[in-house]
Amino acid sequence: MKALIPAAGVGTRLRPHTHTIPKALLPVAGKPIMGHIVDDLMAAGIDEVCFVTGYMGDQIREWAEGRYRIPLHWIHQRERLGLGHAILTAAEAIRGEPVLIVLGDTLFEADLPSVLKRPDNSLGVMTVEDPSRFGVVIVEGEKVVRLVEKPAEPISHLAIAGLYMIRDTDLLLSCLERMVAEDLRTRGEYQLTDALAMMMEQGAVFRTFPLKSWFDCGLPETVLETNRRLLERDARVPAVDAPAEHPGSIIIPPVHLAEGVVIEQSVVGPWVTLDEGAIIRGSVIRNAIIGRRARVEKSILDGSLIGDHAVVIGRPMSLNVGDSSEINLSC
Repeated sequence: MKALIPAAGVGTRLRPHTHTIPKALLPVAGKPIMGHIVDDLMAAGIDEVCFVTGYMGDQIREWAEGRYRIPLHWIHQRERLGLGHAILTAAEAIRGEPVLIVLGDTLFEADLPSVLKRPDNSLGVMTVEDPSRFGVVIVEGEKVVRLVEKPAEPISHLAIAGLYMIRDTDLLLSCLERMVAEDLRTRGEYQLTDALAMMMEQGAVFRTFPLKSWFDCGLPETVLETNRRLLERDARVPAVDAPAEHPGSIIIPPVHLAEGVVIEQSVVGPWVTLDEGAIIRGSVIRNAIIGRRARVEKSILDGSLIGDHAVVIGRPMSLNVGDSSEINLSC
């Protein structure tokens, strides 16, 4: 079974981090966002993956090809004209066969093996408070009777959660081609939800399946929330009493400590991810993601994202610091 992962977005809401790396490679609970996605897909039985990339796509390709032995295909989206356009860009890679479409910035928990066996087109759904941000469905039982992209009025709180099992792939591509030919856009973009609705008008059947959980990675605060929930789910608990390894320090799980981290005279946790080679000295770190070879000294950080190679020295704060930055407030 083949999966298609659109991952061409710039990630403007996650700047300054996405000035230097694509959103899909931001670390969460010990892996890049994309690592969680691909690992879950392979565990479910996906044996081939197509990536639609754009912004800093070379970094995603270099990362993936160094880790996975299944066939990987790369499609470059020159213009970012919406999710529907991204899928149409990959037409020749998916035409004539079923495909599982998974958005490249959303993590999820679902019974994927059973989804892959379903005979109908299927959409992963979750109940949300604000349906105006999503494509939504109206259902009778599990059968979809209507789809609407980002409704102005809350006609349904059942959102399409970034996971689509498409059996009628050729019909989907035909509808997307028609949308582009007739310039049928919603909010300036060619939307996948609109193409799915067009498929239904032509007789395609869609059913829903529930997601056990859905982790959004679109904003700094939601990245931290995802980090917390994944750490709690996976219960990655290091040895708390390891004074030789982390002298004078206290580790409060759940945390993820990558190889080569240095922790001295500090309190780390809960809900902290320290990436490879991070250095923490004389600090208290809680609810934070600290990047590769970043250094934090004499600080109290809570609710913070610190990029690779960044340096933070000083007073209590909440920070969103990009790669290779330096903040010194110790004077």
